[in-house]
Amino acid sequence: MAGPEQHTWCPDRIRRDWRLNERHYGCVQGYYKSDANLSEKYGEETIHRWRRSMTDKPPPIEETHESYLPPPAPRTESLWDCQQRAMECFHSAIAPALFDCEVLPTPPDLRAIIVVAHANTIRSLMAAFDEVPMDMVPKLYVPNSVPILYQFDRKTRKPNATKLQGAAGCSHARWLISAENHHAVRRAVKSGGTLTRALFDAMDARGEGYLNSKDIGDGLKLLLKDDLHPPDCVVIAVAKKIQHELGPHSVITFEEFEAKADRTLRGLREPTDPFADELYAW
Repeated sequence: MAGPEQHTWCPDRIRRDWRLNERHYGCVQGYYKSDANLSEKYGEETIHRWRRSMTDKPPPIEETHESYLPPPAPRTESLWDCQQRAMECFHSAIAPALFDCEVLPTPPDLRAIIVVAHANTIRSLMAAFDEVPMDMVPKLYVPNSVPILYQFDRKTRKPNATKLQGAAGCSHARWLISAENHHAVRRAVKSGGTLTRALFDAMDARGEGYLNSKDIGDGLKLLLKDDLHPPDCVVIAVAKKIQHELGPHSVITFEEFEAKADRTLRGLREPTDPFADELYAW
């Protein structure tokens, strides 16, 4: 955050804030989302709403639960609850470091702040920055380990990049990836690539011409088991994005699968962009 000449662990360079913690899942805290017992007890649709919607949340955690923490830790949270503390952190800590702080060697107009947090925290921030309608929040997906770039206007302190159409509406966000990964995704969405007909047919075990979320998840697990030819992390992120945009009972045809992969690719920030090159060097 402050510059390469400072010590990595200098408090002026790395600042920790509890408000960027992962969302609290109440009574299901500590369980895997794929746990069959949870689906049997609460139902897949209920769990899907807890995970993806803005306002739904699990029942509060009991004091006898092994993951219980006393106040001020919450007992359960919706994504909206998580967003309130994350945006409070943005206004009181992140924005001042980005726009105002004078002790950092990089001037504010050239400054880049890296926010490292959990998927739900980042997702809640993106929903706020892009003013995502509440009914579109379930379609907002954050890929693992792929940096997402927002550019801000210093006066308004709001994102100023042109909005691009995405599954959750229009967004100021750009995925920031290396040229190597960008080319890997381009190859993957070409005819015969790992995100097109070859992958689709491999996952369509029933030969029905369409896939549901579970089919894609099972196919990704098989891909990740390939130690000799492991798939690129961004290719996996694109496929997972498609998976997460499907509802629990939705299906997708090959044509829709290919079109979604292509739209996702066009949302990636081009590595030839001069500003992107500058950030890579930074």
